[in-house]
Amino acid sequence: MQQEEWQIDGYTRLCGLIGNPVEHTMSPMIHNALAKREGRNLVYVPFHVEKGQIRQAVKGAFALNVLGLNVTVPYKSEVIEHLDCIDDMAEKIGAVNTLVRTNNGYKGYNTDITGLYRAMCSEKIRLEGEEILILGAGGAARAAAFLCASKGAKKVYILNRTIEKAEGVAEEVNEAFQTGCVSAMCIGDYKKLGTGRKYLAIQATSVGLYPDTEKAVILEREFYGMVHTGFDLIYKPFCTKFMSLVKEAGGQAFHGLKMLLYQGIEAYELWNGIKVPEEDALALYHMLLESMGC
Repeated sequence: MQQEEWQIDGYTRLCGLIGNPVEHTMSPMIHNALAKREGRNLVYVPFHVEKGQIRQAVKGAFALNVLGLNVTVPYKSEVIEHLDCIDDMAEKIGAVNTLVRTNNGYKGYNTDITGLYRAMCSEKIRLEGEEILILGAGGAARAAAFLCASKGAKKVYILNRTIEKAEGVAEEVNEAFQTGCVSAMCIGDYKKLGTGRKYLAIQATSVGLYPDTEKAVILEREFYGMVHTGFDLIYKPFCTKFMSLVKEAGGQAFHGLKMLLYQGIEAYELWNGIKVPEEDALALYHMLLESMGC
């Protein structure tokens, strides 16, 4: 359903994003376009929340009858103690990015992980039985590792400059799923894996993010010869250095714009109790590409 005229009135529901910073976000474009496309009386706005104010922000949002919120850095873990309850997967990960209103407060979900999975599925990327290299050990890498383990990956290697951080993530994921499929390695130790096998590689660091577009965590071409598919969680620039190196070595490469899109769609679906048609998701994807000049 397409709404011809979109106006705010006494029935308008409010959703938004809390974080610091939030000024760069593309989320309002996604959610407001979705609401307009299907004729839903809803608006989405970003809220800049200063350090130490997350409890007040969540309580205030509930008091103001805010339907739902997204949560971005640096509050994805800190916000948990201020919620009424939390989804099982979000609890395992220890981070939430979506708050859904309940009778007594907000319930926390992690749509980063489900959004990443939907993005990969849309590109026909398989996780079950795969051997996977994850670059980085921060929040995004952690979510990717949990996703890979939950979907039956054969082996997951977390490559990070600081091996202690990678070991911590590997231990948490293995414990959460009672598995031993996740291992930690120093970045340069990928050479110990040998060159006889091909891997799915997930680039989960901020290296290569605009404006540092000529940077990559690993520059050695030997590494990219081991990669059959590269998925960069960065979406700006449209083609990162990591992606270029994957393609030059003969592999497929994808960027993170669909992850951004689908994590937003997942949140929108949770807030409104609906399923967004895939044709609407595709239309939004092209809208985002156009806004980026692609």
